[in-house]
Amino acid sequence: MWLRFPAAAALFGAAAVSCAAFMAPDAAAQDVAAGRRKAVACQACHGLDGIAKQPDAPNLAAQPASYLERELRAYRAGTRRSEVMAVAVKALSDVDLRDLAAYYSAIQIEVKAVPQ
Repeated sequence: MWLRFPAAAALFGAAAVSCAAFMAPDAAAQDVAAGRRKAVACQACHGLDGIAKQPDAPNLAAQPASYLERELRAYRAGTRRSEVMAVAVKALSDVDLRDLAAYYSAIQIEVKAVPQ
């Protein structure tokens, strides 16, 4: 059975630069509701529903929270390179990263087989 999945490893889109401006530290770790509020700043590229709105941005919906958080940390540390994401995550706290990861991983998606 052949399934078609969007490329999760694509670079994040240019509008993600605005993410950092709207993020504030939140006291609760892995807070899905807080992550949704913070994700509003990222929706131009990644969509509030986690489905990418830009062709070079990955879909984030239903990705494992540990993966999302690890990759956001890598962007912040500079070990994963993207000029746009480096700026976007620079001001984010560890709590912000956890909340965003929790929110996007909590989104449920349905995968359908490609008709043959």
